Amino acid sequence: MTAQDLNKRPAPILIRLPNWIGDVCMCLPALDLLAQAGVPVVVCARGWAKDLLTGLKTEGFIEMTDSIRANVRALRQWRREHPSHQLGLLMPDSLSSALTFKLAGIQSAGWRDDGRSLLLKWAFHKPTEPMHAVEAWFELTQRALSSWGFDTRSISLPSTLQLTITNEHKQSASAALREAGLKAGQFVLIAPTATGQHRGQKKVWPHFDALARVLQNNRVNVAMCPPANEQAAANRAAPTVDLIRPLNLGAFCALTRMASLVICNDSGVAHLCAAAGVRQLTLFGVTDANKTGPWNPESCNMGQNGAWPSAGEVVTRVQLLLTSKT
Repeated sequence: MTAQDLNKRPAPILIRLPNWIGDVCMCLPALDLLAQAGVPVVVCARGWAKDLLTGLKTEGFIEMTDSIRANVRALRQWRREHPSHQLGLLMPDSLSSALTFKLAGIQSAGWRDDGRSLLLKWAFHKPTEPMHAVEAWFELTQRALSSWGFDTRSISLPSTLQLTITNEHKQSASAALREAGLKAGQFVLIAPTATGQHRGQKKVWPHFDALARVLQNNRVNVAMCPPANEQAAANRAAPTVDLIRPLNLGAFCALTRMASLVICNDSGVAHLCAAAGVRQLTLFGVTDANKTGPWNPESCNMGQNGAWPSAGEVVTRVQLLLTSKT
């Protein structure tokens, strides 16, 4: 299939999304760009992304795992059932993602990186100027679409991530909030955990317990909703905080909209909040807000790479944000 044929008869593009929650959120503008260009997509991603992207109009979902062999098998099976699906867009810049699509017979576009240029049909050099991850993935998608014969110059990068939250997500979040004895708009939601490390450093602000106690002493309800595998760490980090049962990612995004404020590390939660478009205070200490910070004009960012904000600074800012809320 040529680019001209594709332009006349758009067939779905198989888009490989990254493996991290925050990165998938930051790909939302790129997915919206494909939709505005009239290009249907089949999402290839980790299983948890299916619920998060339920509100996205797609042609299908193919679950990706840690196994290249299993991923190749799943993609080949999909292509046997959908022989017109020949083109791929790789958002990760890993060798394994390019190899997987190559072995599955998919002609792919992606960044030239990690020694994978020979595996790509359309290999693009990364921008040399500093760029936020949202901007970089949006530009990658624009370049791919241009190579396939689509003109997207009139489509600009949005200032928000614009996640569609379904009624089912809202109902699930409301039920969990009632079970915890809380009311929408009458609690602060904190996220005192973050998985993994950034260049050997923990991505967790160390003063969530002190912050929670100050807020509680001022009659502010404080709650958290960690995933099941992070509950123990969350309880250690903030033992006096109300616990909301674990939710799927879409329902968690709906829950953030019910909070008066969300306070989180620069982690997956920060990007889920950005996707939901909520008021958030995002704390930085080992990452760069200019590159991976939440793509959300409603986010108040504190700290910087190499310097966490103090407990006193955060308490003062939270009090100001709660006082100024509309």
